[in-house]
Amino acid sequence: MTFMVNLPDSLKGKSVVVMGLGVFGGGADTAKFAARFAKKVIVTDKGDEKKLAGSIKELTSFKNIEFHLGEHRIEDFVNSDVIIVNPAVDENNPYIDAAKEKNRLITSQMEIFFQLCTARIVAITGSNGKSTTTALTAHLLKNIKSGQVFLSGNIGNRPLLETLELIKKDDIVVLEISSFQLEQLGRIKKSPYVGCITNIAPNHLDRHKTMENYCDAKENILRFQNSGDVAVLNTHDEKCRQWYEKYKKTDRKCVLFDREKLDSKLTAAFKLPGKANRENLAAAITIAHHFGMADEELIESVASFVSLPHRLQLVGTVNGVRYYNDSIATTPESTVVGVEAFGEPKILIAGGYDKGLDFDKMARQISDKLKALILIGQTADKIEQSIRKTGKIPPIYRSKSLTEAVSKAKEVSSPGDVVLLSPACASYDMFVNFVQRGEQFGELVNKL
Repeated sequence: MTFMVNLPDSLKGKSVVVMGLGVFGGGADTAKFAARFAKKVIVTDKGDEKKLAGSIKELTSFKNIEFHLGEHRIEDFVNSDVIIVNPAVDENNPYIDAAKEKNRLITSQMEIFFQLCTARIVAITGSNGKSTTTALTAHLLKNIKSGQVFLSGNIGNRPLLETLELIKKDDIVVLEISSFQLEQLGRIKKSPYVGCITNIAPNHLDRHKTMENYCDAKENILRFQNSGDVAVLNTHDEKCRQWYEKYKKTDRKCVLFDREKLDSKLTAAFKLPGKANRENLAAAITIAHHFGMADEELIESVASFVSLPHRLQLVGTVNGVRYYNDSIATTPESTVVGVEAFGEPKILIAGGYDKGLDFDKMARQISDKLKALILIGQTADKIEQSIRKTGKIPPIYRSKSLTEAVSKAKEVSSPGDVVLLSPACASYDMFVNFVQRGEQFGELVNKL
């Protein structure tokens, strides 16, 4: 079952479960939205009150919200009318199964948004580069002559459903969207007006199990597009080229972007280093072209764009050594991008939660480019094994914490070096999320 266009009416007088509150973002936004219409909202999360304090504080003014924390309860799912699932929750679990058996309506924040948003949606996904591409696209499109541009999804200052009431038909919404959210969108067979894929590489295989499943989820950004919609794909990515050949035969518009064909004035104006960032720029420029913007009018906007927090972000210079926070690099491919962005000697801090990814290719690409490697977290053994296979082995150090790793980096670095936190892994073994990891790194550098 799925919501129809009269979704708020469908919630009136109903009991709703919001599964997965989280420490920031979607859960609180979804609970607020549901509480405006539903008779009762149960927010359930396996995290405890201390861990979720920030999100809980956002919801205390709603008298019809009840918190069930530290566990999920089967009775909540079988006795409620609607289940709204956080994308971080794997829906293959006994609680969702119990709700399905009772024919309860199961949906998500992103499904609700796509069914109620009247504006044109530009959605961007990919294994790497999607955050920068999304932010850059919104930055460029703010020069359009009619309507407003909203930045949301997994990025931006305003939560997704909170944004809904501000959006008008002539506006443009630019969304960063994950494989988990795209998997959910498949239920309602919705794709955006403009769907952009930056690249495809193995990711989240702990959740998707196979590369085929992961790609299947990503393809939902294109699969249900209508006549006149636009698919924007990377000419340097094999899977993107396959999808281009598949979908160019349909009545949508299919466009390949190419970092090698950017106007030289645009690349000269762009401040972010590395070929991967030129690829992000090419994607954003291609989308801007579709909305009628020419290269000449985009140069000033390109020049004023700055790196996102936690993405190759310079957080300090100590004794001639520059320290960069690349905490958002949660895949091996994104760490390669970070390492290749700098020509200076590099001390890399890497490692974290094990998503089931392979590090052999990354090791081959970076092992001879490192002055030293400092490993932390669950994946330290796996990464070291991959590096040692290459035969080009930099000095490798182990640290039990990020604090210890930064201290070691200071010890082994020299003036002119770059210290790069680019973990190639998620943060969940040691941190709440990549944001907390990056913020701690910045704090530690400031203390040096």
